[in-house]
Amino acid sequence: MPSPVAAIPAAAPEEAAAHFARRLAFETDCADVHAALRAGAADFVLLDVRGPGAFARSHVPGAVNLPHARIDAAALEAWPAETLFVAYCAGPHCNGADRAALRLARLGRRVKLMLGGMTGWADEGFAFAEGAG
Repeated sequence: MPSPVAAIPAAAPEEAAAHFARRLAFETDCADVHAALRAGAADFVLLDVRGPGAFARSHVPGAVNLPHARIDAAALEAWPAETLFVAYCAGPHCNGADRAALRLARLGRRVKLMLGGMTGWADEGFAFAEGAG
């Protein structure tokens, strides 16, 4: 009798490759964002989509605060149409980044989620910034 892990057969390697490539088209992680920011190679705009108060208390250095409820065409005029946005919120218990990503995509913008949000950033041991700036 197979274990609970093997009871459902794994996908064929080519199916698995397509699946994981598709997931990575929608997601990035805190370590990759941190590495890009540290290297000065950020080819994306990092959006903290929480409220201004939460942002002022603590946020990822280099992030721009744009609460998900305020994302509209006018709010995005400052960035070229081809800009890649990376959205994050409080963490896995919060769907703010998903809401932001949905709004961005519906506005024709490219977007990825930063998995883990603030919780993931803290779990990696990365520093936070404070203030509204």
